[in-house]
Amino acid sequence: MITIDLSDRVAVVTGGSSGIGLACVERFLEAGAAVAFCGRDQARLDAARDKLQQKYPQARLLAHACNVLDAEEVGAFADAVRSHFGRTDMLINNAGQGRVSTFATTTDDAWREELELKYFSLLRPTRAFLPMLREARGSIVCTNSLLALQPEPHMVATSSARAGVVSLTKSLATELAPDGVRVNSILVGLIESGQWRRRHAEQAREGQSWEDYTGELARKKGIPLGRLGLPDEAAQAIFFLATPMSSYTTGSHIDVSGGLAKHV
Repeated sequence: MITIDLSDRVAVVTGGSSGIGLACVERFLEAGAAVAFCGRDQARLDAARDKLQQKYPQARLLAHACNVLDAEEVGAFADAVRSHFGRTDMLINNAGQGRVSTFATTTDDAWREELELKYFSLLRPTRAFLPMLREARGSIVCTNSLLALQPEPHMVATSSARAGVVSLTKSLATELAPDGVRVNSILVGLIESGQWRRRHAEQAREGQSWEDYTGELARKKGIPLGRLGLPDEAAQAIFFLATPMSSYTTGSHIDVSGGLAKHV
């Protein structure tokens, strides 16, 4: 296994209290980095922080409540990171969720909410942390979805917004390259999450295990590897793009979909 020492680096992860974000926090801690992560739910943040401190007693860790759609809160988060750690080398824009709706069922307000979520959950942290990222000649990685290239009719607003984030990532990579700041993204397919666990509890046949339920789901979706991805598998791709392991890569995206991608 390739190892890398990030003991002199600071990583910032939005949406870091669960799922892919929390897996990212762990990857960076294991490599020795200091990590700041945020989320909206204070109780969930506290629980994640406590669990991480128990698992990594020497961890340099900052958990900060923050709504990434609120410019003042994001600015306060960036100030806290600078005060606590003095720098930011890697920004992981991971906050966000999907909206299930068709064109016929998506209202104007729902379109606005979805576009704001997908764009500003990336734009506001990037603006707030960019001064430190320029100082560090650092990196930005965005968690995006395969829906950007393979839209689903039942997720029309999310698919459209995700496609825009691909273009935005490329534009940022070009604009920030002279500052030495790299910008990349991952495109995830179906990844195990609390949402899928809840669906299993609600939809599974009597006695149907999690493995059988997700295996059946993967077959229906046409995932060649025959299963859902793990949060850590997405985090590993993010880790690669965020660190000097990918020092000559910018404006790119990595497919993390188990072979579901047809256009990457």
